[in-house]
Amino acid sequence: MEFARFKSHVKPLALAAGLAAVLGGNALAADMPVKAPIVKAAPVPFFFVNENSFSYSYRFTATDPGMSTTSKHVVSFTHFDVWAYGTNFFTADLLKSDDRDPANPCIAPSTGCAGATEIYGLFRSTLGFNELFKTKAFSAGPLTNVSFEFGADANTMNSFLAPAKRQVVVGLQFAFMLPYGGHLNISPLYSKEWNHNAFLAPPFGTDPSGDQDFDGTWAVETNYAMPLGFLPQWLPVTFSGYANFYGPKGTGNPTTTAETKTEFHSEQKLSLDVGKMVTGTPNMFSVWTAYRYWQNKFGLDHTLVTFSTESTWAVGATIAF
Repeated sequence: MEFARFKSHVKPLALAAGLAAVLGGNALAADMPVKAPIVKAAPVPFFFVNENSFSYSYRFTATDPGMSTTSKHVVSFTHFDVWAYGTNFFTADLLKSDDRDPANPCIAPSTGCAGATEIYGLFRSTLGFNELFKTKAFSAGPLTNVSFEFGADANTMNSFLAPAKRQVVVGLQFAFMLPYGGHLNISPLYSKEWNHNAFLAPPFGTDPSGDQDFDGTWAVETNYAMPLGFLPQWLPVTFSGYANFYGPKGTGNPTTTAETKTEFHSEQKLSLDVGKMVTGTPNMFSVWTAYRYWQNKFGLDHTLVTFSTESTWAVGATIAF
């Protein structure tokens, strides 16, 4: 992708040469050497794009595997930047469940307990082959670039399940153009995960630690965004989302024979750019609705573990800066 265009400016001719042309006539001016204009390139910014945002959203029927369906309040910080050789993406979520998914320990279930709290962080970085090798060989038709991609996930949650996910991914990203200035990124990856599952510990299991060290597996992550440019200009709506697949990763613990299953995690979102509608300034404030579907959550078999399929609508608002 082309990330920026740079302007240049031209230094004027020396003042003395201009005065000589005026005072000495055309012949004298013609005899004088004239310096070529000096073109100076504007300084190249380290980041072509540097975007940050805060979001609040409400998920109506999220789940915690083995526990319950729960509503969740979610506060998110997201950062995205583009620099000379690639991109960086980071997001951190703070999620608060209702009392149907109580924090652990729940001292008095009969009187209600505080909902569980989760912190989830994710980053992905890319290094573009076109930028690294200073070529356009990795662009053809709608394909705009091929990149090396790497990243990691981490979470912690004070529910009974007590997940403690640590995941690393590495692979390639193929970037494609979509209409109206949109994009589609497809990333085949290798994934390695470590986690924790309290159901592996007594009295449900036999491993006091409950720790899991999963086999490496395949993954495919996709993300996309496209302004709906066929709508009237006064209605700036964008369709965006992701659809991610993570392959089976073994049992993660020698004390259990419960094999993990292919995990599918997706979200489709429609965003209305309110800032552009009201003030004419795009990408400042938006409201949105989304549908999230997550089957075999954390790789747990949804036919064996209750509430390991999540299907929920969400509404939210985002402020960018």
